Amino acid sequence: MDRRAEIIEDAAAFLSSWLDGRKPLVGIILGSGLGELANEIEDPIVVPYVMVPGFPAATAVGHKGNFICGFLGGKCVLAMQGRYHYYEGYGMDTVVLPVRVMIKLGIKYLLVSNAAGAMNKSFAIGDLMLIRDHINLLPNPLIGPNLDEFGPRFPDMTCAYDLELQARMLSIASRQGVKLQRGIYVSCTGPCYETPAEYAFYRAIGGDDVGMSVTPEVIVAHHAGIRVLGMSVITDVAHEAGDDYVTDENEIVRQADLASRKMTGLFRELVAGL
Repeated sequence: MDRRAEIIEDAAAFLSSWLDGRKPLVGIILGSGLGELANEIEDPIVVPYVMVPGFPAATAVGHKGNFICGFLGGKCVLAMQGRYHYYEGYGMDTVVLPVRVMIKLGIKYLLVSNAAGAMNKSFAIGDLMLIRDHINLLPNPLIGPNLDEFGPRFPDMTCAYDLELQARMLSIASRQGVKLQRGIYVSCTGPCYETPAEYAFYRAIGGDDVGMSVTPEVIVAHHAGIRVLGMSVITDVAHEAGDDYVTDENEIVRQADLASRKMTGLFRELVAGL
């Protein structure tokens, strides 16, 4: 057996033993500062990543490093309270390991969130952006021998972000009176925040916001036929050369926490309708 498959199997078996027979329908990834939704999960079972075989500790600011299994909108969900990033020094197999474990546990949907910086000049700090597509500038997590049990060698990425889920989310946002931007997400390695020239480049190639995560998880989920919805919280905006501006990670977490209250209401209603 492929060593990656063994690690996934062992982790899934361990986690399943903690879930008391629960079968999660929806996986949720909560990014930097986006912990508000975790507090809404009812009857939670919390399992720290470090307890799970093959899982290292999460080191990023605002990432607590827990699995939380419980009920949201009446449906069983498995939430990741924080994620692994390539910039932490982890290989792509580790970055996407939690998603593959959730797939092994039977999820059919994956909701992905993150904090991001906006290049689109019509966006403002605190906005939510529904991801309609992405530009991946991180290493592709499918490089290497294909894990055939998860999906095909050459998966199509035309609709990586499920069109029906996007339509549902736009309708929910309208009912709740939440302004929801739509756009293209660009992922880069980090850990540096972007230079003015990089912001201009990402804007020129079609990007609306930029972050250091999301795309590896989306790629492996879509590879396995999981329906994906992605949402960014705009926590900072592009600056121009010569601006007296410093991007601060603690301020980004604070802004994400404020905006996550809106995102929580949207995700709850979406999950309830699945």
